[in-house]
Amino acid sequence: MKNANNDFGSSNGTLDYYRHSLSGLHFTDGVRDLAEACQSYWLIDLILSYQANPKFAEEPFQVWELSRKTGNAFVIICHDGNCNRIDRQIIPFSDFPYDKATLWLSYGVLILPVEY
Repeated sequence: MKNANNDFGSSNGTLDYYRHSLSGLHFTDGVRDLAEACQSYWLIDLILSYQANPKFAEEPFQVWELSRKTGNAFVIICHDGNCNRIDRQIIPFSDFPYDKATLWLSYGVLILPVEY
């Protein structure tokens, strides 16, 4: 199983923060590198679009796990870091090149776990 987290965010922290144009939230160098290399800015958009929902806005820390189900179908699950699932979405098709990726949303900043 190819995990994107093994190939991106190889250093602790970030040098720059990037502002998402629609949500106003921010993301790190590692998230940007992942999105550019995998042509997956849609993943950032998907995660940040959920933040308008009050049940997500109440959670200052969120874990987002993208996993390949079969073929080109994926599922993304959000939980609070204590395995309490907040929501789940099926993605029927994506050309995301990895089988798995985990991103954290911590107090309005989307990061890779290694950047924490």
